[in-house]
Amino acid sequence: MTRRALVTGGAGFIGSHVADALTAEGFTVEVLDDLSSGRRENVPEGRTLHEADVASPEAARIVRDGAYDVICHLAAQIDVRKSVADPMRDARINVLGTINVAEAVKASGRATRIVFASTGGALYGDFVTPPNVEDFPKDPESPYGIAKLSAEYYLAYYGRLHGLECVVLRFANVYGPRQDPHGEAGVVAIFCNRILAGEALTVFGDGEQTRDYVFVKDVARANVAAATRPLPKAARLDARGYNVGTGIETTVLDLARELQSAAGREVGVNHAPARPGEQARSAVSIAKAGAELGWAPTVSLRDGLAETFAWFAERHRAAAGATA
Repeated sequence: MTRRALVTGGAGFIGSHVADALTAEGFTVEVLDDLSSGRRENVPEGRTLHEADVASPEAARIVRDGAYDVICHLAAQIDVRKSVADPMRDARINVLGTINVAEAVKASGRATRIVFASTGGALYGDFVTPPNVEDFPKDPESPYGIAKLSAEYYLAYYGRLHGLECVVLRFANVYGPRQDPHGEAGVVAIFCNRILAGEALTVFGDGEQTRDYVFVKDVARANVAAATRPLPKAARLDARGYNVGTGIETTVLDLARELQSAAGREVGVNHAPARPGEQARSAVSIAKAGAELGWAPTVSLRDGLAETFAWFAERHRAAAGATA
């Protein structure tokens, strides 16, 4: 029988790649997205799109009655700055939306696995030395990180008390084709657009702050692994939690150099004042995902940046042609 999957947030940057990877794996894939940030163009013809708010009764009905084998839950409010400005909205989407999905799975009576997209950067904070291991202390400093951690606790509860199959993937800094250049997490997309416009790249502070950049297609493969591999017994918070990254720290200055090299053009770098409260270092250990899910990244930063820039360049050419 064909396996059925629902991807919440499946019209978004990461979610659309997850939907593509599940389809390639033989799943019949449906998407639930309110299109507040996702794009209809990311849902190919023939793939069912349920346009609904993940925290709504309509979303609960779709999950409960959909007879899904797996739900990859990526619908989220992802902007840290917006979470600071409006923590109530952030919690409604990221916490209540997750509970809504879990309650609907419980009500369905099916053994539907939930693969939850969490954060590997905002969760651990600046209080530990990277690469961060899953059982490191967690002390997020933003409402976004707090909400993601709260959702993880709820899913651990549903696993222990109600027997739901819940697995958590803690993403590092994801980049790649379809990335939104307008969100704060989209530094690669922002740099791509500035290079295409012939504008210097803006780096905040000294540019020595580090991040763990992981290619979106590797992240999609991690979701497929989490959807299909055997899971350990439900236990404490980290038992079914897995970091998804590369384990490699890359400075913002190195990222700027690599991307300009991939683009084959130099636009230079301008420094702006450091942003208050910005995390100094971030990278995640991926040993557990390798040992238990059989997953490891396969795309180097250089190759991933080259593919990403080529995608943005093609869109740039198409837009220029449309206005010519």
